[in-house]
Amino acid sequence: MSNLETRPTERTCTAGDRPAGVELLTARDVPLGGPRAMTVRRTIPQRQRSLVGAWCFCDHYGPDDVSRSVGMQVPPHPHIGLQTVSWLFAGEILHRDSVGSLQAVRPGELNLMTAGVGISHSEESPAEGRPPTLHGVQLWTVLPEADRATAPHFEHHGDLPVATTGGVRVQVFMGSLDVAGERLTSPARTYTPLVGAQLDLPAGASVALGTDPTFEHALLVDAGDATLEGETVPPAELGYLAPGRDRLVVTAGATPVRAVLLGGEPFAEDVVMWWNFVGRTHEDVARARADWMAQVADDGEGTPTRYADGATDRRFGQVQGYASGPLRAPALPDVRLRPRTRR
Repeated sequence: MSNLETRPTERTCTAGDRPAGVELLTARDVPLGGPRAMTVRRTIPQRQRSLVGAWCFCDHYGPDDVSRSVGMQVPPHPHIGLQTVSWLFAGEILHRDSVGSLQAVRPGELNLMTAGVGISHSEESPAEGRPPTLHGVQLWTVLPEADRATAPHFEHHGDLPVATTGGVRVQVFMGSLDVAGERLTSPARTYTPLVGAQLDLPAGASVALGTDPTFEHALLVDAGDATLEGETVPPAELGYLAPGRDRLVVTAGATPVRAVLLGGEPFAEDVVMWWNFVGRTHEDVARARADWMAQVADDGEGTPTRYADGATDRRFGQVQGYASGPLRAPALPDVRLRPRTRR
């Protein structure tokens, strides 16, 4: 999901200290603008904590009624240095990209795009026959330095591992997790040790998850009365736990809980995040922006309407089939972008 803020606020973020208990990260509302006019709830990155393992971006949206609107409409836009992880609770999104992918994603399925050195893609609600509600999360992971220049590629996984215990359903979409003595491992390709899973708990239920003690973890609560290690995590907030635990307990109170568990080894490299780019330096970002803007043609008044001639053979390639032209990148800040460092 592209960040369409035209004047994004520069923030120097850190990994934060390592709290003894659950650290709550409150979401901020981010209007993404454009034809879809969606507002999302963003918990990372933020000044307090920029990453959880390699997870560097978490947007939570919906449930939105798309039965009387065009729904999600994100024109072609670029990415570098990351993976986009599309995960739905309800609805359907159609993905197109510059390596030729055309793939719908639905609840319980994973769309995973690895940008590497550069890719462009679009996301849209299907024009016909789409479900009336759109609800889910858009996540990014940082690629480590050794893999930043990998060739862009796309994966779709419609058959992901699931375990049920005590009425609790756990589905792992990235990495591995132990549930009731069973090791669930997603077939999706990862570049650092991490985990991503959806948890569904009926009212009053509890689940103990076997976790890697070298991982830090965070629980994003979508709905319900949830506690993580005995501490309340309100809906739309992210409860963070530092490394050191080989077992995490999630409990539902009086109402059923749906949540997403994220985790991974603390990411040791500094990164610079701006718009849709994850680099290591200001120069990385400036170069990517210039390369993208060289592919965008407009109507003479600054409105992008199409790809420039030869865009197909350039760094980000060209998305075929989307109805409107590509997005124009916002202006770079006058000050140098600073890395989001770990303490």
